[in-house]
Amino acid sequence: MTRYEFRQALIWGMLRINCRKSERQGKRVGRVDRYMLSQLLVLFGFFALVLVALFWINRAVVLFDRLIGDGQSAIVFLEFTALGLPRLITTVLPIAAFAAAVYVTNRMTGESELTVLQSTGSGPWRLARPVLVYGLCVALMMTVLSHFLVPLASAQLTEREQEISQNVTARLLTEGTFLHPTEKVTFYARLIDDDGVLRDVFLSDRRNPDEGVIYTAAEAYLVRNGEGTTLIMVDGLAQRLENADKRLATAKFRDFSFDISSLVSSDRAENLTLAHMTTPALIGDWDALATRLKQSKGTIAEEVHSRFAQPLFCIVAAMVGFATLLVGGFSRFGVWREIVIAFFLLIAIDGIRGVMVDPVRENAGLWPLMYLPSALGALLVLAMLFQAANPNWYRRSPRTEGTA
Repeated sequence: MTRYEFRQALIWGMLRINCRKSERQGKRVGRVDRYMLSQLLVLFGFFALVLVALFWINRAVVLFDRLIGDGQSAIVFLEFTALGLPRLITTVLPIAAFAAAVYVTNRMTGESELTVLQSTGSGPWRLARPVLVYGLCVALMMTVLSHFLVPLASAQLTEREQEISQNVTARLLTEGTFLHPTEKVTFYARLIDDDGVLRDVFLSDRRNPDEGVIYTAAEAYLVRNGEGTTLIMVDGLAQRLENADKRLATAKFRDFSFDISSLVSSDRAENLTLAHMTTPALIGDWDALATRLKQSKGTIAEEVHSRFAQPLFCIVAAMVGFATLLVGGFSRFGVWREIVIAFFLLIAIDGIRGVMVDPVRENAGLWPLMYLPSALGALLVLAMLFQAANPNWYRRSPRTEGTA
């Protein structure tokens, strides 16, 4: 026996001893599960935080410009941002789950940790267990978000948007900018003093199709009158243009009051929609609910079952990232090819999920289609794990026994 053969026999003997010990006690296996699960959750938190920050910055720039431009405070901006975070997180969770599974699997493969685990008797099915537990943890987060937090936050956000749109005073307190409180109404104030006096005011009212009126004043005041708001203009000019015969009439005034409460309707419309209702409120008599919301039963079925399908997709995303890299095995050149394949597989599964929306909305009886992408992803994961556990199964061919 050569020195190399002796070393190989010694290594394999030690691996068999460790394998027997793990089979008798199971303590090392439990430590491996906890190690992989902790790594997956830590990396998931990192990727989720980074992705939420990127998406939030992209949305916050537009939101900040709109709110601050309308005269709102920074507190209102932070409130709107907080109410929009639950829906943003639901978009990020599957991506973060996939990225963490791919990163951890790639690192353990590159550092030969998976190779050692497989050599000591831990097969692909056994190694997939902590990844499945990790996927269930992410699915639990998605369940709480999609069934409760997102609908409640969306309802509150819509209510606050209505309150902001009805706050005419805040929308007019922006100096040096032409504002449009409502369609066919334009307002401008050159300067706003510290005491609230508006200097060099311009107001164009084109809501009446028969005539248009332009008011200009040296100064103006906003006065609250109960539920209404009145704009009092001092030392100004009113110009009225009749569109039929193109006649212009002008009139100077020392003071003039203009009720601007009608610029924004004070009547609150009922904002009860599917997106604003929690899942327990949607489970029941769909006929009555469809009549109440003026929606089809298919739309209700799609909304309800999509909330149940989203957590399942998180599990599939994590398992696809792990199984694809596990099939690729160890390579000195890395596993970038497997990472790209896993990414495109995830996009394909998510694309199938988008295709299933319209048929379910047209026919509520087709609601099982909402779970088809997750089912296909699960079958794909099972096939890849079987391939990793039996890499040569398709090469085996029956041989005739016997000797010549």
